[in-house]
Amino acid sequence: MKIARQLLSHIPERPSKPRNEGLTMVMDKGLSLREAQDLAEVGSEYVDFVKLGFGTSIITPGVEKKIRAYHEAGITVYLGGTLFEAFIIRGLFSEYVAMLKEYGISMVEISDGSYEFEHSEKLEYIRELSKDFTVISEVGSKKKNIIYTPEQWVEMMESELSAGSVKVIAEARESGTIGIYNDDGSVNIELIKTISRKIGFHNVLWEAPLKQQQAWFITNFGANVNLGNIAPNEIIALESLRVGLRSDTFFSFLPESMR
Repeated sequence: MKIARQLLSHIPERPSKPRNEGLTMVMDKGLSLREAQDLAEVGSEYVDFVKLGFGTSIITPGVEKKIRAYHEAGITVYLGGTLFEAFIIRGLFSEYVAMLKEYGISMVEISDGSYEFEHSEKLEYIRELSKDFTVISEVGSKKKNIIYTPEQWVEMMESELSAGSVKVIAEARESGTIGIYNDDGSVNIELIKTISRKIGFHNVLWEAPLKQQQAWFITNFGANVNLGNIAPNEIIALESLRVGLRSDTFFSFLPESMR
C-alpha cells in the first residue's frame, strides 16, 4: 500500500492498528492451524478481530495454537456469541469466564440471538464482564420471525454501550439475510440509517458478509466503516473495496473532474 499511495492520488487514508474505526472482523468457522497462519500472514495489517464462529472453538483441534498464531500477528481473537449463550443456558457463567482466561482471550462477545433471555440480564453480563475483558455485544435475533423496530434496535444498542460494550454488533448472521438485511440480502436502509444517526456509525460493527453489502456501507459511510463477518479469503478484496481499487467503489473517492 505504501507504493500505491505514492503513485495514486485520492486513495483514502486508513488508520493504523490499534484503531477505533475502519475495523475489520473476520469469521473463522473452523480453519486449520495452517490456514489460520496464512490468514495472519496476509491479514495482520488489515484484520483487527477474528471471531471463532458460534461454538467452533471448543471442537476445533489445536485451537490454542491457532489463537496464539492470531495473537502473535497482532489480531484480537474472541469466541462466537452462540458459545456464550450455550454456557449461559446451562448455568455455567463462571466456567465460561475460566475458559476465556485459559485461552488467553481478552475480548468477549455477549449476545442473545439464539437463547433469548431478559435484556436486563444481558446488561448485567456486560457490566460484569467489562470489569476484566473488552466487551462487544451483538444486537438482533438470528430468527427470521423476530423483528425489532428501528427504535428497539436503538434503545438496546444505547443501553448496551452504556453498560460497558465498546462496540455493538448489528446482527446479520454469516448468510447476510437477517437482522439489518432483507431476505434477499439487500440493505434495510431505513433501519441502518436510523441506527447510524442515533448511535453513530463508528460505535457499530456492521456484519456484512456479502460484497454488495460491504460496497454499500463503504459508499455510504466511507472507507473507515466497521465491518464484520468477513470471509477469510476476502480480506484483501475488502481492503480493495475500502480504498476504491475495485469496480464497486472505483469512483467513490475520486473528485468530480476524474469521473
